Amino acid sequence: MIKKFTRGVLAAAAMYGMLSGSAMAEDKVVIGYFGNPTPMQVAAAEGKFKTATGWNIEWRKFSSGTDVIAAMASGDVSVAELGSSPLAIAASQGVELQLFMIAQVIGEAESLIVRNGSGIEKVSQLKGKRIAVPIGSTAHFSLMGALNYAGIDEKDVTIMNMSPDQIAAAWQQKAIDAAFIWQPVQSQILKDGSLLVGADKTAEWGYPTFDGWVVNTKFAQKNPKSMVTFIREMDEANQAFLKNPSAWTATSAPVKTIAARTGAEAGQVPGILNGFTFLPISEQVKPNWLGGSIAKAIESTAKFLKSAGRIESVASDYGRFVNIDLAKAAAQ
Repeated sequence: MIKKFTRGVLAAAAMYGMLSGSAMAEDKVVIGYFGNPTPMQVAAAEGKFKTATGWNIEWRKFSSGTDVIAAMASGDVSVAELGSSPLAIAASQGVELQLFMIAQVIGEAESLIVRNGSGIEKVSQLKGKRIAVPIGSTAHFSLMGALNYAGIDEKDVTIMNMSPDQIAAAWQQKAIDAAFIWQPVQSQILKDGSLLVGADKTAEWGYPTFDGWVVNTKFAQKNPKSMVTFIREMDEANQAFLKNPSAWTATSAPVKTIAARTGAEAGQVPGILNGFTFLPISEQVKPNWLGGSIAKAIESTAKFLKSAGRIESVASDYGRFVNIDLAKAAAQ
């Protein structure tokens, strides 16, 4: 049985604050990220965000959304990458943060991988199997959606809460039958597994997922100009890829930089990049994204998580957790 998040995450936030010491110094801005092989890694490696914003940036890598929520709630992290499912959890708990940009829409970059020889050829055959996933992540939401779509009760499978590194180790030890996970671990376990269903398919089934950039609400209020500059740098990094994706080969400089920064194999990076959808900021301000639909998507995600027993309550208004003003200013 997996516990609900409401009390656990906020308690973790208090513990996180004690373990990490005092909140960030005034001259340092801590930015949390997952280490996905994405274009922003190139800009970060080249120091473009630091130069543009004037911030003394500490990039802090996280392995799960629940850890990001705890760090944001403790005040230790000002800006962070966060998946749509943990974002819904954080907003439902009243964590003071705002989504200000979509990092990437998730497709096959997060997928359900089944072990070769397991006899699993469709989702309905997962009954009785051991499935690993980072609990509270977008991958977890997609897994729950897949099970729900196939009519499988969660009690009919064994869901194991594991970090990406733990999944890789458990797979090697043959301790799990399947895993819903992202890159680069996805490519590692695909060497002895098969892709059953990706997040693009679960999105079609009514369970869309994305990674977003969130900011502490007070920090955004105090630093609007720097936040707009941060968005523009992020958009410029994505545009560099979108203008000529075919040029991002395993031997290209940007891909080599991404591989060095994330630990992914250079040969895997082009495929990983194509597994995401990167939206120009000019698209993100439209009604189907930050302009309206995103708040509804967060609410729908929260309602699903509550129905599945993952959170205790749904907030009355998710619009306050979306800051479109910063994106609009950056798009001008």
